Amino acid sequence: MHREFAVPPPDLRWLILVPALGLIAGLVGIAFGAREEPRLWLMTIPMTLLVLLMSLLVRRRRVTLEHDSLHIRGSMHGRILRVAELDLAAARIVDLAEATALRPLFKTFGTSMPGFHAGHFRLRDRSRAFVLITDRSKVLMLPERGGRRLLLSLEKPQALLDALQAVAGQSPRR
Repeated sequence: MHREFAVPPPDLRWLILVPALGLIAGLVGIAFGAREEPRLWLMTIPMTLLVLLMSLLVRRRRVTLEHDSLHIRGSMHGRILRVAELDLAAARIVDLAEATALRPLFKTFGTSMPGFHAGHFRLRDRSRAFVLITDRSKVLMLPERGGRRLLLSLEKPQALLDALQAVAGQSPRR
């Protein structure tokens, strides 16, 4: 069994604005330095490639359920978990505007831009989590039996929760 669950796209206004501002700031810095050292203009090539790479990696986001494993891919970060490692009885769908304790606070190893968070984070309640957040209004919070959490933005979070419960042999919660 292989099922894919759609992750909503991040708000493109922020994902274009932040790299564009970084690129402009870098170009201004290079322009000032290039007055004395013209070869500095060559730095625009790797800088532009880096911004393009970041833009492409943000498009890479996927949540799939394969047999008894949950595969999460966000940007260059990923996680594979067996369904048995999840505490599905405590899982819930949250709006991060209301559940402020579950918002990502510190990035330990991940990608964080306005409207897009992927990777390993500390949450506001100081717990550890692997997150893939593009839309804060529909986030599936899946606690792991080891104490960590998964926070996943999905277009249909209840569909993933139902599928996980079916794999685990539990009756779906409504």
